[in-house]
Amino acid sequence: MFIRKTELKDLPLIENVYARARKFMKLSGNPGQWGDKYPQREKLLRDIELGQAYICFEDDSILAVFSFCPGPDKTYAHIENGSWLNDKPYFVVHRLASSGLRRGAGAFCLDWCFRQFGNIRIDTHPDNKPMLNLISKKSFVYCGIIYTDDGTPRKAFQKDIEEKKSYRK
Repeated sequence: MFIRKTELKDLPLIENVYARARKFMKLSGNPGQWGDKYPQREKLLRDIELGQAYICFEDDSILAVFSFCPGPDKTYAHIENGSWLNDKPYFVVHRLASSGLRRGAGAFCLDWCFRQFGNIRIDTHPDNKPMLNLISKKSFVYCGIIYTDDGTPRKAFQKDIEEKKSYRK
């Protein structure tokens, strides 16, 4: 598996991955997180324009898509029922979705993100069991509740591999 920045020519393919992910979410008990249209084309175009959209691929197949953005993220400015692990610079993983073609693609994407930057925050809907399992598998720490731009709550997590190293000393 490999990861590269998304190019404009990839847009129809990544839209297909997100459409498949929305169907999967509905079937797995999470119909509300992305509804029928999220992420909208404008958001995807903006991620591509900013150089924050990525695809995980193998041969000619897209296995996963995601956005990897430097903080600060305005939706993370306020957290309820907890706190972030630290106030150090961080990156955020948003809109991680698998094409369903290869098991482990999501984990591969998160591992790649940690090779780029060691302090990462991520959030997901409380009903998104597959993502919650992946976040747990990758040893993120639950930090509290944040609210998206539309006001809906999300479980928020953080992992700082540098901080984890200092705990081992």
